[in-house]
Amino acid sequence: MTAVAHEPLTQDDVLLEGFLALDTPEGFRAELIEGEIVVTPPPDGDHEDYINLILKQVIRRSRTDMDFSGNKGLKLTSGGACPKNHVTPDGTFAPAKLRLYRGAGSWMPCEGVAMVVEVTSTRPQADREAKRRCYARGGIPLYLLVDRGTSSITLFSDPGKGDYREHRTVPFGKPIALPEPFAFELETTDFL
Repeated sequence: MTAVAHEPLTQDDVLLEGFLALDTPEGFRAELIEGEIVVTPPPDGDHEDYINLILKQVIRRSRTDMDFSGNKGLKLTSGGACPKNHVTPDGTFAPAKLRLYRGAGSWMPCEGVAMVVEVTSTRPQADREAKRRCYARGGIPLYLLVDRGTSSITLFSDPGKGDYREHRTVPFGKPIALPEPFAFELETTDFL
């Protein structure tokens, strides 16, 4: 009988394994963001209202037919020493013709996702920084951040080198242009 050499588990492997085994309370969600396990409570009504306002406009006005998923877990490539990130955006949009969500497990790859949306809540700095970097490293073309703390909306684009290289911020009440495949101006007057 020949002994099989196994590579020892790294700290990142143990963290990922522990994260994937979590059993969070109903309504809560757990994420693995840049080496930290984050558990957040269910969103409040205002949070969901912002998502709904965006969703309705994308469905009605987008040049491309889009599928939407709220709270779909994404496996994102890691950068540096952190383990693979497992992040759950408030919303993901993907071209309907791709049917990305069909057959996807709890955590799906991010290839084909056109835009992720986050609305700040209990941990706004994570949405502003850590999640932004995770989405950029995953190659997601667009990241739309509704920042309730600053009453603004920011569109991040052109992911590369671990972050988005371009962004545009407007205050609530001003429109923000969403590029292809959306190709329309998102109105934010109702965000006030």
